[in-house]
Amino acid sequence: MFLCFSVGLWSCSSEDVTTNTGDWVKKSDLDGVARHSAVGFAIGNRGYLGLGADSDNRKLSDFWEYNPDNNTWTQKASFTGPARTGAVGFAIQDKGYVSTGLDANDERLNDLWEYNPAANTWARKADFEGSPRRHAVAFAIGNVGYVGTGYDGSYLKDFWAYHPATDAWSKITSIGGAKRLGAAAFVINGKGYVGTGNNNGLDQSDFWEYNPTTDEWTEKTNFDETTAARSYGVGFSIGGKGYFASGVNNLSVWAYDPSDETWSSASSFEGASRIYAVGWSLGQQGYVMTGSSGLARYDDIWAFVPDVAQE
Repeated sequence: MFLCFSVGLWSCSSEDVTTNTGDWVKKSDLDGVARHSAVGFAIGNRGYLGLGADSDNRKLSDFWEYNPDNNTWTQKASFTGPARTGAVGFAIQDKGYVSTGLDANDERLNDLWEYNPAANTWARKADFEGSPRRHAVAFAIGNVGYVGTGYDGSYLKDFWAYHPATDAWSKITSIGGAKRLGAAAFVINGKGYVGTGNNNGLDQSDFWEYNPTTDEWTEKTNFDETTAARSYGVGFSIGGKGYFASGVNNLSVWAYDPSDETWSSASSFEGASRIYAVGWSLGQQGYVMTGSSGLARYDDIWAFVPDVAQE
C-alpha cells in the first residue's frame, strides 16, 4: 500500500510517494495478566513492564523483565509503591524510574521510585515537584530524566528535570503548543521529541524538540496526515529515526527523520488497535505491548523491524 504524506505546501505526485518500510513480528505474550495503562522502560538489552490495571480495572503491582535474546519474560520484584495506572517510566544509565499516575482510589500521585535491576530492588526517591498528575510523558537524555504535561484536574504543559546524582528536581522550560495529556516521546542524538496527545477532546498533531543544552523547545514539522494525530500512543527510536505508533483508533505508524525534518509512513501496526500501550526500544527494534480497546485488555508484544521494505 502506498500512502502520501505532505509536508509544507508541496502536492502529492508519483515522485512524492514513498514505500512503507518495516515489518511487525509477534513475540511471546507477557506472562502476567493482560492489562492497560502499564508502565515500562528499557535498560541495556532488557525491557521492563509492570503496573497498570487488569480486565476488572484492579490496579497491579507486578513487574516483569523481557529478554529479546530468547524471547522470554521473567517476573521481578513487585513494585513497592502504590499500585497505579497512567504513570510514566524512564531509564537513566542502569536504573529505571516510575512516577506519577493514579492509585487504587484514582487519586493522582507525584511520588518517584527507582528500580535497580542488578539488586532487583525498589527504592523511593525525591517526589516529583510538579503537581500530582496522570498521563504525563517522560524521556531521558544522558544522566537526566524529564517529565511533563499530563492532567491534574487541568491540562498541563510544564516540564521538570530529575537529577539522580543529587536526587533532586528542577523546573525547565514548558513545552510549546497546547497543554495536553496522553502525549508520546522519543530521544534521538541527545534531543528529546514530544508530540501528539489530547486537549479537551482534540487530538494534537504538533511536534516539539527539546535541547537540554539550551533548555529550549523548538517546533518541528507537524503531522499533516489525518491518521498521524493521536493520543495515548507510544514513541520509540531506532536507527536514528523516531516512531509514533498505536493510540486512539489508530494502526498507522509514522517515522520522523531529524536529518531532514520529515515524516514518512511506516508499516501499520499488526496487532489490534489500542490505547494505553507501552513502548520501548531494544537494539535495532522497537516494541509495542499491552494496552486496551474498549473492554479488551492485551498481553501481546510486537517488535518492529525497520529495515524491511513493504511494497
